[in-house]
Amino acid sequence: MGIGGYMARSLAKELDNKSREFYEFVMPAIDMVEDGSELVVTIDLPGFAKKDIGLRITGSVLSISAKREQDEALGIVYYRHRPVKIEKKIVLPIAVKDEDKVVGKATYDNGIVTIKVPIPKSTNIPIT
Repeated sequence: MGIGGYMARSLAKELDNKSREFYEFVMPAIDMVEDGSELVVTIDLPGFAKKDIGLRITGSVLSISAKREQDEALGIVYYRHRPVKIEKKIVLPIAVKDEDKVVGKATYDNGIVTIKVPIPKSTNIPIT
């Protein structure tokens, strides 16, 4: 292989690595919707098993971690973009005091995690 072929492969590999880094930065897809007294957070985590997903809420921050085993390639790998590991922190749009413990409940169905977090009650402040 000539120097041009080597440079092309090296450049393609570097672009592939940067593309994967960007993909892992924006992943996973997340929706947040206020539903009455709860904040419903839906997270797409296809390819990750329920046992390999970790969720934690500290203050107003939701931490998401997921890790899966990488498939063994049976031949030459030309393209690989499915993330093997996800570590993401999302600021929730609810006000939580540092001393308050946030308790939610999560379900997992077909690669989608749904978290329901009670929204702290607020009171109206009367103007006198």
